[in-house]
This record gives sequence, C-alpha cells and structure tokens, in this order.
Amino acid sequence: MAESTKKTKSKPKQKMHLAQFLVHGPTYHSLAMWRHPETAKAGYDWSRPELYQHIAKVCERGLFDTVFFADLNYIADTFGGSMGPALRNATQAPEHDPIPLLSFMAAVTKRIGVASTFSVSHSHPFYAARLWASLDHLTEGRAGWNVVTSINSNQAANYGEERQPPGTRYDRAHEFMEVCQKLWHSWDEDAVVMDRENAIFADPDKVHRIEHEGRFFKSRGPLNVIRSPQNGPAILQAGTSPQGQDFAVKYADAIFAIQPRAVDAAAYFASIKGQMADIGRDPDTCKILFGMQPIIGASDAEALEKQDEHNSLVPLEGGMAILSAHLDFDLSKIPPDALMTERQEPELFRMRTRFRKPDGTPMTVAETAARHGQSVSLPQFVGTPTSIADQMEAYIDAVGGDGFMISATHSPGAIEDFVDLIVPELQKRGLFRTNYKGKTQREILTQKD
Repeated sequence: MAESTKKTKSKPKQKMHLAQFLVHGPTYHSLAMWRHPETAKAGYDWSRPELYQHIAKVCERGLFDTVFFADLNYIADTFGGSMGPALRNATQAPEHDPIPLLSFMAAVTKRIGVASTFSVSHSHPFYAARLWASLDHLTEGRAGWNVVTSINSNQAANYGEERQPPGTRYDRAHEFMEVCQKLWHSWDEDAVVMDRENAIFADPDKVHRIEHEGRFFKSRGPLNVIRSPQNGPAILQAGTSPQGQDFAVKYADAIFAIQPRAVDAAAYFASIKGQMADIGRDPDTCKILFGMQPIIGASDAEALEKQDEHNSLVPLEGGMAILSAHLDFDLSKIPPDALMTERQEPELFRMRTRFRKPDGTPMTVAETAARHGQSVSLPQFVGTPTSIADQMEAYIDAVGGDGFMISATHSPGAIEDFVDLIVPELQKRGLFRTNYKGKTQREILTQKD
C-alpha cells in the first residue's frame, strides 16, 4: 500500500495570558526605574493615582488579564544591619499601600482585573474577607487577591511579632482561607430579596453564622457583606517552596512565577499542574504566568544598547540590599566572589533557581545581586518586537506555561511600548486574544480563545 501523503494539521497553539506587574512606589522589579532617563523625561509622580489609572487603561487596551501590585510592609535593614542601602537605592521602598488604588483603577476601566498582594500573617480573616468582598463589589467582579504569608523579619517586627517558621505560617494560611471561604459563603445567592411591599430586605434563613473555632482563629460570622460577583476575589499566588506550592495548588486561580531559565520554569510548571491533577483539580483552572522584563528597540543593536544603559543604572549596593531583603539574609556575611550555588545557608534555598546564568553557569554573590537589582532575576527579553515575540513563543514552547507577567524597566513608556508593539505581533501570530470573553477576573483568567 502506498504511503499516505496527507499532512496532519498541527494543533493551534494555546493563546497566552498577560499580566502587568506593579508596585505603588518608585521601583518595581528594576532598581533602575526611578533613575532611568525615560522615567525622568516623562516627569512622572509615582505617588499619584493618575499614573496607575493611565497604566490600567493602557493594559486594558492591550487586553491584559490583570494589573497586579506586589506589596511589602517594611523598609529593610537586612543588608549590613542598616536601612541606608534600601533607602539610598529605593529597593521597593518607600512603598505605599496599593489596595486603595484598585478602586481608582477599576473606575476608569471595564474589563481588566485589578489585583494586589495582601498578607495573611498580620490580620484576622474576617477583616480580609470583608475587604476583598467589598472590592469585588466595587470592581464588579474584577478583584484579585495575591495571598501571601510574610517571611521577612522586618515586616513581622513592624507588627510587634516574630517571624514564624514555614510550617506554622502555612498552617495558619490554610485556616485563614478556610475562614474566608466560609464567610463568603455565609450569604446564599438568593439571600437578598428586596421585598419592599412586605418590608423584607434579606431572608434571615439564607444568611448563616459560621461558628468557626480552629487552631489559629475564631469567627462567629456571618459576613456583613452580601455575596459578591465572584463570591470573594480571584485568588493569586506566587509560592515556590513546597508549602507555598501546596497552598497555590489548592486555592490559586493564577500563579506568578519567577524562573530565569526555561528548564527550571518547565520543571515548576509540570510540578504545579501535576499536583493539581493529583488532588482532582482541572489544571486549566489555574494559569501560571512567568515573569519577564522586555527591552524593546527598533533594531537588536539598539535594544542591546538600551539593556546596557538600564543595567548600568543599578548600583551593586542596591542589588545586595534588595536580594538580602528578599532572602531575609544578610549577604554582607558572604564574600562577594563566593558562588551562591555552593552556599548551605537554609535561607538561600528558596531562590536557588536564580543563582545561575541562562546557560547554567553558577553566579557569584555579586553577580546574583546585580541581576536581582536589575530585574529581581526575571529574564530580560531584548530585541525588536519581532524577536521579543520569538523569545516569548520559544519560552512557552519549552516551558508549557500559560503566559507572562510583564515587568517594566521605566514608567511611563515601557508598558505603552509593549502594548503598542509586542501585543499586535502576538495577535498576528494567533498567540494572544483579540477581545475579552467573560466579565469577571476569574472568567478572563480561564479564557482559552
């Protein structure tokens, strides 16, 4: 029999999801941001809401899933025992509370999600459940909560507490989420009847106490906020430790991950999706977005010049300060030329995938700190719009990931360039949506076409 010459059609690639990383401060992942010539030229004021409203509108025009704020509640003195390095270099300090901005940004947009970090380590679940249900109402179902446990001793000290070990932190976090979910479910969907004729606003039989008594929390309930559009916000997470991954697998609608090398990203992606399948959860119900820092030029040579300019604006002291803060370990105790991969301090293990160059070569303390100050170890995708789209496509092909969390080198300007130059290239290739489907943050995160 003659061999068939019929060609098998290749399966269309899944469309990427995109999110924009933000901080309510002068620097995001890049310590160069506040010094960058483009930032200075724009004359921006990072403390004013108008900048973030502008960013939200730009990202909605680019059809992003969400704009997302990281948040830290401390100014670190981890490096050398002094706040000086953190303050001199604006190592995510100062940092204003981003949660009030969510309503500002939602007020000028219609579809994009608005999300922020909020730690479960220093508050009660009733307050968090009430806050996030209210924000979900105010945003008409577009709120996202990045649930974190605070690992930094500086942050714990600000609340008059000691840093808790990982096991305790995550046991507490699981119970925190259990209480929040009970509170969000304390109002039935049809509890509000608004029967004016019979003077009944809500049916008392459809509003329930939760009577929670656990290891860490007590709460009687019910919540005094009616059931919100998403019945609580979409849940975001960024766990890397085994305990963090377990938490994300159980609760997250989206996970933000920092993996500089595609090989490590692929392992992380497979681990998370596999764990979801193991507990009977559809892996497609949670999107994993890998961090990237684009640097765009009219030519590859121009883009490389921009990369050199940006990276040169990060002092080594700043890199040491921010890496020390994120590790909660004083890197002044280690020789700058020591290889990070050979260190045995337990505080360093959580970020061990960030201690190698893209080719796998181990980096020294100084090299790792420099990279961390430039992008918090996000890979820099450098080139023309076409070549950056190539890099994004190749990364997803190698990793199997669902998309990217974009981090800017300067603001305003970098986000606009990505939306105007990269998004159309991705759309032309069929790799990114051309419209929103769904109204809530959770629906947009699960959009497949």
